[in-house]
Amino acid sequence: MTNMKKKRILVIGGTGFLGYHLAKGAIKKKWDVYSFSRKAPPKKRILNKLKYIYGDTFKKKSFNKLLNKKFNYIINFSGYVDHKNKKKVYEGHFIGCKNIVDFFLKKNIEAFIQIGSCAEYGKMSSPQNEKAQCKPISHYGKAKNKSSNYLKKMYKKHQFPFTILRLYQVYGPKQDLNRLIPIVIDACKRKKNFPCSNGNQLRDFAHIEDIVSAIFKVLDIKKSRGKIINIGSGIPVKIKYVIDTIVSIIKNGKPEYGKIELRNDEIKTVYPNLYLAKSLLKWKTKIPLIKGLKKTIKTI
Repeated sequence: MTNMKKKRILVIGGTGFLGYHLAKGAIKKKWDVYSFSRKAPPKKRILNKLKYIYGDTFKKKSFNKLLNKKFNYIINFSGYVDHKNKKKVYEGHFIGCKNIVDFFLKKNIEAFIQIGSCAEYGKMSSPQNEKAQCKPISHYGKAKNKSSNYLKKMYKKHQFPFTILRLYQVYGPKQDLNRLIPIVIDACKRKKNFPCSNGNQLRDFAHIEDIVSAIFKVLDIKKSRGKIINIGSGIPVKIKYVIDTIVSIIKNGKPEYGKIELRNDEIKTVYPNLYLAKSLLKWKTKIPLIKGLKKTIKTI
């Protein structure tokens, strides 16, 4: 335990969509908030009270910038968004995580939260359970799962205070145009026809405000250390329903279903078992999908 009166948190990947919202929430709590990332934030995600530090997590020398700083909490959102580049995915999501853990291993931090992914489960049938053996199939899922295994090893060996939160589909204000919901919103606002798959895949969508609330719960609950916890709404919906709902709210745009073929390895149904989140964290989502979509539409 550090002697700091004011909580100090390091948000790794603090200029991204998830990191921005977590940092914003920590600033509201009047914590001392730092971001560590490869590049500066876009204008829409600049936070005046956030202290920005720049470096690459997979380059150990970058951590020299943190040598004289003590933190209570570390949140790791880092990693490459483009999952097509196998080398960068491995560096960003595993080597980066390993370097962070190794650097903070003896720094006496209170909590380390690793943002995991439902991709770690691979083709495991839903609702997916944290206790089941993971068999990831994508490069991204494999890198994330390798990080999970390394953290479990460090917990067993050194009691490193990690918690892994396996997220599903997260959406919300100020998300980049590289995910389903903002892509559809943007197309509808521009009154465009846009190609889609048949939209029959079942997915779990959770609003970013609910995700942030789960993270703060974890920081408060010491019994969550050493645990892997699924975080999502627990309500699977068809992608077609999400697209049709956005179209009906905006009253514009035309989805062209079936124009994009499903990948051979695409999993049709993905949603979590949330028993641990509910029982350990006493947490569940509060923002219904339609309300969340309306809030998001206003900002994109």
